[in-house]
Amino acid sequence: MIARWKDFCIDAVDVASAARFWSVALGLRSEERSTGALLRGGAPERAVWVNRVDEPRQAKNRLHVDVSTTSVQRLIDAGATVADADSFAWTILRDPDGGELCAFVRDDPAADPFYELVLDCADPQAQATWWHGVIGGELGHDEEHGWWWVDPPEGWPWESWVFVPVPEPKVETNRVHPDLWGEEADLVAAGATVLDRQPGWVVLADPEGNEFCAFAPPDADEC
Repeated sequence: MIARWKDFCIDAVDVASAARFWSVALGLRSEERSTGALLRGGAPERAVWVNRVDEPRQAKNRLHVDVSTTSVQRLIDAGATVADADSFAWTILRDPDGGELCAFVRDDPAADPFYELVLDCADPQAQATWWHGVIGGELGHDEEHGWWWVDPPEGWPWESWVFVPVPEPKVETNRVHPDLWGEEADLVAAGATVLDRQPGWVVLADPEGNEFCAFAPPDADEC
C-alpha cells in the first residue's frame, strides 16, 4: 500500500445542477466554492469536489459511481435521467452533466449511498492487481463474468472498487476521478504516469490512462 484515499472529484459544466444532484445521491451538503462546489458530511473521506469545466461530456466515462438509494425516482427528481432501466438488477442513470451512474435500490433507508466505484478496463485483472498494490485491501475475482475487484482498506468511503472488461478504448479524460494521499515518486515507481503538476498536487494516470490526483501526505509514514 503506497497511497490512501483523500476525496473524490466530479467535473461538470453546470456546477449548481451537478452539486444539487450529487448532494442528494450521496447524502451530503453542498457548499459553494470559487472553482465549483464542495460536498461533504460525516467523515473527511466523504468529501466530493464538483469542479467547473468548460468542455461538455463527449464520451462514456471509464470510471463511474454506483449508489445505493431507497428509490430511483428520488434521483430522477434530483436531476438524473434514465439511460437503461431494463437490462440489469440496477438502473443506469445519467447525472445532470451526462455522466453515468448506477442506482441500486435498497429497502433499508439507512443503507450507505457510497456503494461502489466501477472502472471499465481492457485488462481487468491487470488493473485490479495494480490498484491493489497501490491502495491495499482485499483482491477478488468473479470468473464467470470476468470481473475483478478490490475491497479497500479502512478509510475509503466506498465498499468496493470493481474492474470490468469492456471492448471499447478510452477516448477522453474521465470526468470523475479519485484524489489520493501519496508520494509522486512511489506512484511513478509503481507504474503511474505523470500528466500534469499543480501547486500542491500532481495529476497521474494508471496503466490504462485513467486519471487520478496525488497529494503529498501530511505524514509520509501514514501511507
